[in-house]
Amino acid sequence: MPSRIPVLPAAALLLLCLAAGARAQDYDNNDEVTQPPPKAQDSCNGAFLTYNFISRTKEFPRVKNASAQSWAFKAQATVLNTMAQDLQAWSMFIGFQHDEILVSVGGAVITDGTDFPAHVGNGTTLSGYPQTDLLTSIETAGDMSQIQAVVDLTGTQFGVKPPGTPMPRTIKLENPGYKCPAPIKKNPKFKPNKTDSRHFLPRRYGDLTFAYDVLQAYESNYMAQVTIDSNSPLGRLDNWNLTWEWKRGEFIYTMRGAYTLRKDSSDCFYGQSGKYYQGLDFANVMNCETKPTIVDLPPERAKDNNIGNLPYCCKNGTLLPPTMDPSQSKAIFQLQVYKIPPDLNRTTLYPPTNWKINGVLNANYVCGPPFRVSPMEFPDSNGLMSLSEAIASWQVVCNATRPKKGATQCCVSYSAYYNDSVIPCDTCACGCNDNSKFRSCDPDGRALLLPPEALLIPAENRTAKAKAWAEIKHYKLPRRLPCLDNCDVSINWHIVSNYRKGWTARITLFNWEEYSFKDWFVAVQMDKAYRGYERAYSFNSTKLIGPGVINRTFFLQGLEGLNYLIGETDGKNPQVDPRVPGKQQSVISFTKKETPGIDIVKGDGFPTRVYFNGEECALPGRIPAASAARQRSVVSSRIVMLLAAVVALLLALD
Repeated sequence: MPSRIPVLPAAALLLLCLAAGARAQDYDNNDEVTQPPPKAQDSCNGAFLTYNFISRTKEFPRVKNASAQSWAFKAQATVLNTMAQDLQAWSMFIGFQHDEILVSVGGAVITDGTDFPAHVGNGTTLSGYPQTDLLTSIETAGDMSQIQAVVDLTGTQFGVKPPGTPMPRTIKLENPGYKCPAPIKKNPKFKPNKTDSRHFLPRRYGDLTFAYDVLQAYESNYMAQVTIDSNSPLGRLDNWNLTWEWKRGEFIYTMRGAYTLRKDSSDCFYGQSGKYYQGLDFANVMNCETKPTIVDLPPERAKDNNIGNLPYCCKNGTLLPPTMDPSQSKAIFQLQVYKIPPDLNRTTLYPPTNWKINGVLNANYVCGPPFRVSPMEFPDSNGLMSLSEAIASWQVVCNATRPKKGATQCCVSYSAYYNDSVIPCDTCACGCNDNSKFRSCDPDGRALLLPPEALLIPAENRTAKAKAWAEIKHYKLPRRLPCLDNCDVSINWHIVSNYRKGWTARITLFNWEEYSFKDWFVAVQMDKAYRGYERAYSFNSTKLIGPGVINRTFFLQGLEGLNYLIGETDGKNPQVDPRVPGKQQSVISFTKKETPGIDIVKGDGFPTRVYFNGEECALPGRIPAASAARQRSVVSSRIVMLLAAVVALLLALD
């Protein structure tokens, strides 16, 4: 990729944009005002960004409080390439600051795929669509339609009554190599990746990546292949559901290796597709939704010549991390896509946007927009040593995000041999619903300590045991009891023993869902005890080596034949006994040779992060403390030993 050429300083550019916007505004008139380009544009040799505020009108309800008054506004942002090289896959950040709600965007899409209306009061990033790349003036003879992207914005904003100017706090280019809000220029530490002679963007690394490759193209339709790669050592998906958005009226005619949850052609039949393809039998169309939901085929259809028979397909939507099985970390499916006017040309190809994927108790992936990359290469279908290229290829990069408080699906409880009580999962660790069932409990209260046997019964049945335990231990009960943790999976970490040369812990997994987890895994990060990790006795275990999230982490999974964490089932007597969770456990041993100074009683033996099937679990905010009685017994034993030594010394002196 050619080196970026410095452009105007961000402050100057922002001032120019603000001034242009102020001149263009018309608070009470909806007629759009066209302004000549700023003079600074002529001297810019890089990328020139503008934001023009066009108009706004007061909305209902009309209120006296100016800060609460809503206004319908129109604005226009532009990205102009004035460099001598293409600006590929442009991405622009607009720092909105007036509680803006975008209702529609023309010429771009919201990068993270947020649906409209979109609350963007803290700013948002827009990516070009369908014009993802901006060519140079040299190769287009100054054709503004090819070197400039115009983004039309319509939405609602609050406050800033006239004559105030409701402008964003900043605008900046988000492409790699540009640094904001410092002067927009090439980052001196940025070294552009090399691309081929056609100037495609380099492929990027992500926790999860999609490849959208066009294999065959005709005037009205094309054949595409989607490849999903799980790259993170802790990334995983179970029963994945993939959604995207067609922006240009496309529809899926057939699929192999996957299928859509809804097979309905009515949207095509009564829409623009039906008007153009009047002779097409829509009864055989796979899906006509603008936002289809695509799922994997079951294993029994893997050899089906009509809908299966593709490599890496048909695993019931399971994608394992490469640390478990590289052959199970990839999925492939193909689809035949039909287009409508004005895109009836073999070379007019647009990928779908707003990619989203999720599964059963998996990490949350945030996906970027598709960007054009060099064509994918495939082995020759005839078995020869030659390679064939895709007609066009795009890549979508997704990264897992850490769950927010109350947004995870699994949690951890702590216990230890030196304390009789269990510190359970935090209140509302996996969220608290707003229905009446939870109105009588305290969503912010500290979870009540439990006796160890309470971990074996569902959370909703623990109240009586928690109250009885509090009475036995003389704990004070709050008038309003805390809410449940509401987690599908819980994990107990118990310190079993602590001796001079080492210590042991026990990890127990509880599945409170009816869904069974096949090929489950747990990753445990321990900042202080990792170097002393020896082995797990009932699980397969591996020390992970690498940077980032896997640093100081060991990986646990079920032994062969014991890799199912079964779902919750009825007790022996369903009328009396509570439901029984699926459960697996193992003892883990540690040595102190590699971790001198480790203090197990003070908490060095508890994990700092725990992952179940790629989902980061919520940890308690406190650890078990050594009880006063045990501390006294330790002190007493030391006094006895000291007295014995003194007596022995006195006898020796005699």
